[in-house]
Amino acid sequence: MNKLKQVEYDNQIILTTEQLATFYGTTERAIKQNFNNNYDKFQEGLHYYFLKGVQLKEFKNRVENFDLVGKRANALYLWTKRGASRHAKMLGTDRAWDVYDELEENYFNPKTQQRLPQSPTEMLKLAIDSTLETADKVEKLTTRMDDLEQNASIDPGEYNYLSKRISLEVQNYITAHHLILSSKQRAQLYKDVNRGVKEVTGVKTRSQLRKKDFDTVDRYLMDWVPSRATLMIIEQIGDEAKGQERLF
Repeated sequence: MNKLKQVEYDNQIILTTEQLATFYGTTERAIKQNFNNNYDKFQEGLHYYFLKGVQLKEFKNRVENFDLVGKRANALYLWTKRGASRHAKMLGTDRAWDVYDELEENYFNPKTQQRLPQSPTEMLKLAIDSTLETADKVEKLTTRMDDLEQNASIDPGEYNYLSKRISLEVQNYITAHHLILSSKQRAQLYKDVNRGVKEVTGVKTRSQLRKKDFDTVDRYLMDWVPSRATLMIIEQIGDEAKGQERLF
C-alpha cells in the first residue's frame, strides 16, 4: 500500500468502490449496500463524488493509465477519506479498521521526506522561518491568554468596588441637588444607573460583568447623571405621595 499511487479529484484524494472493497476484504456489492442503506449519512462532495456524463469522461481520460475505471462504466462513485472511514465503521471488521489506518497514514496522509538545507543561505532562511513561526505561535498564544483573561468573570474585589461606586454616585447626585427622596425614589436612581451599566457593557445582570468591562463601567460612572425620564418618574412618585398625604 505504501507504493499505491494517489489519485485526486476536486483537490481531494479518492478511492474507487472497487479499491475499497479489495482493501477492506469485502465485495463491491457490500460497499454499495452499505451506501444505499445509509444514504442519509453520506454527503456528496464530503464523503463521495458521483461521476457520470462529461465529468466521468474527463476523469477516465485523466486516469486511464491507472486502470481505475472500466471503459464501459457509465457512472462511478469516488470515495474521500471521510467516506472511506464511514465505510470502515459500517463494515465493523478488524481488517477494515486496520486497512483504514494504513490508508490514512500511507495514502491519504503520506509522510513526505523533508529535504535538508544544502547551503548557508538555505540554512539561514530555515532559521528565520523557524523564528518567525515561533514568534507567530507565541503571539497567538499571548492573544488567546489575554482574551481568556479579559473575558473572565470580574473578581469579587472589583465587583464590590463598582457596587460602592454606584452607591456613591447616587448619593453624590442627591447631595449635589439637595434632594430629599424616599426609598422608592432612590430606587429609581439605582435602577437608572444599573440600566446604563448593562447598556454600555452588553450584560443582562451586573453579576455577568467581565474583567474587560471594569474600565468601561468606571468611566461611565464618572459621568453618570439620571435620565430625564427617571427624574420625571421620581417627581411623579413625589406628587403621588403628597396627594396621599392630603387624603389623610
